[in-house]
Amino acid sequence: MAKYRKLGRTSDQRNALLRNQVSALIENGKIVTTEARAKEVRKQVEKLITIAAKEKDNFETVTVTAKVARKDANGKRVKEVVDGKKVTVYDSVEKTIKKDAPSRIHVRRQIAAYLYNVTEVPTENAGKKKNTKKVDLTAKLLDEVAPKYADRNGGYTRITKIGLRKGDASMMVLLELV
Repeated sequence: MAKYRKLGRTSDQRNALLRNQVSALIENGKIVTTEARAKEVRKQVEKLITIAAKEKDNFETVTVTAKVARKDANGKRVKEVVDGKKVTVYDSVEKTIKKDAPSRIHVRRQIAAYLYNVTEVPTENAGKKKNTKKVDLTAKLLDEVAPKYADRNGGYTRITKIGLRKGDASMMVLLELV
């Protein structure tokens, strides 16, 4: 018996399809696909969530002081004249950041290598590049999804059959995060 389904595609097409569907599932929480694809996507998602859940608390919070340019009401930098030159004015700001442990950085890179970059487009700007923003799926997986499943031993997804597809009568399912 084969260890995976070929899904009628070459290996590079199959890997691209699975990466795309895994990225969509993590972004939206659920997807509608065929039963065979859902079973393959489930394997990949469960692996990613498992490694993310193991590293969910492996960071320390650090307070850092940073120099930030002072801005006016229009969002432009404030400049003042010093010795005949215009110089930007900087303020000192304290921020708390999360400093990842080396093993968490490794997991973050493994996840980022598998997931695709996702760009979110507001509905009023459909078809335009303006006001789009990139969604960091790696951070979402580590900060939102993994803590939810930390005390669970697998079984992070649910497959629900929703009926046959009209064109070729293949079984369609809803794959969702539990």
